[in-house]
Amino acid sequence: MAELRSRHNGTIAVEKESQPSNHNNNKLDKELSKNGNAEKSDPMIYIIFVSLLFDLLAFTIILPLLPSLLEYYRQNDSSGLYAVLTDRVRWFQQLLGAPERYISVLFGGFLGSMFSFLQFVASPIVGGLSDYYGRKPVLLVCAAGIALSYLIWACSSNFALFVLARFVGGISKGNISLCMSVITDVSSVKTRGRGMALVGVAFSLGFIVGPMIGAVFAIFSDKSGSAWFVLPSLLAFGLAAGDLLVLSFCLRETLPKEKRVKEISSALSYGLQLLNFQAIFRFAAIKNVPKKDIEALRSIGLIYFLYLFLYSGLEFTVTFLMYHKFGYTSMDQAKMFLTTGIIMTLLQGSVVRRLPEAKIKGYAIFSLYLIVPAFVLVGLAEGSRMLYAGMTLFAISTAFAVTCLTTLVSKYGNDDQKGSVLGIFRSLGALARALGPVVGCIAFWCVGSRITYIAGGLLLIYPAMALQRARI
Repeated sequence: MAELRSRHNGTIAVEKESQPSNHNNNKLDKELSKNGNAEKSDPMIYIIFVSLLFDLLAFTIILPLLPSLLEYYRQNDSSGLYAVLTDRVRWFQQLLGAPERYISVLFGGFLGSMFSFLQFVASPIVGGLSDYYGRKPVLLVCAAGIALSYLIWACSSNFALFVLARFVGGISKGNISLCMSVITDVSSVKTRGRGMALVGVAFSLGFIVGPMIGAVFAIFSDKSGSAWFVLPSLLAFGLAAGDLLVLSFCLRETLPKEKRVKEISSALSYGLQLLNFQAIFRFAAIKNVPKKDIEALRSIGLIYFLYLFLYSGLEFTVTFLMYHKFGYTSMDQAKMFLTTGIIMTLLQGSVVRRLPEAKIKGYAIFSLYLIVPAFVLVGLAEGSRMLYAGMTLFAISTAFAVTCLTTLVSKYGNDDQKGSVLGIFRSLGALARALGPVVGCIAFWCVGSRITYIAGGLLLIYPAMALQRARI
């Protein structure tokens, strides 16, 4: 029994057999209890998990509804904005030579890029504010903004109001980086990885269950009515309101006043640098830390950006590939994404959250290399078996990559800079997701799917090699 306890803890040596048995057990129990408590995750991590799950369920409900929503506004928009934007998208569609039927998908892609760009702008500002005011009040403002966006959606009788709803939602999405800051605040080096993995689990569950709820509305809603989207939008609002209540009554402040930045001007100093992309890649706002830490942040930030830029571009065009090359119906695509989502959830809930701190970098490198054959297989696929094989590798890689990279970057910066560090990090990811789908679409329709996926997969070797060489 004593030997098992020693193995479980990894730091307690088995007592010599010559010592009295009761003394051995009592001493060992005390040590195990003390160390076991140090290893327990703070309850706030689970509050953040519930908050993110509510938020992501609300966010993903709209995804299957977008084609129907765009069709509704095409026929019923009184603001004139839809017609103006459609002309711009049609020009882009004709430039690429994409089929006419993909205009709505391209339109959705541009809306998604706008949403990601707003996150890029908001994340570092929100992170800086939280370093000065504390995590909880800024999280509450973000959650209130997200809830307001769904309420505007419910009232969006024209396309201009719908775009306003997406704008308000995008600018309020700094809550993701704040949630990671809370986890960093309350975690030790050994428990931080499992906290970040729970974020990944929340994303996986949200992107499995939310679209399924949205698909039910898409199938069974009477779209001949003038306000058929009110019910799903009110459900999203209800989930967002639930998130706001959880944060209000269950979350404690995790950044004590003595650890906060002393001047708001320094907390927001990089907010004015948002137009200077170079400053964000250089983490120029992070001051008074060792030079080697800044170099590590820059390395991880660049690797994360390049990975998500290529990844999101290829990920976005997979929908085109399934429909255009394999003739997949919406249900076929739903089965594919359900399969990948379940794989990611199982891995993040079991393996990723238990990774020891010393192995985080190794698994991050493994996941970045694994994405290479994933996209090569997708590019070479001529049948569903090879496509599923590539998408399975894609899911395994995704389960590890972002969680491990986020865990690595969360180690750097002083206590009063964690929000800023993670805000800039999330901002780089949002910028990558804003640009990647546009570039991916251009490549897909100009040079074809095979060249796009194989070239993109091979280019993903660079982030893996860069992380392998980085001194982190």
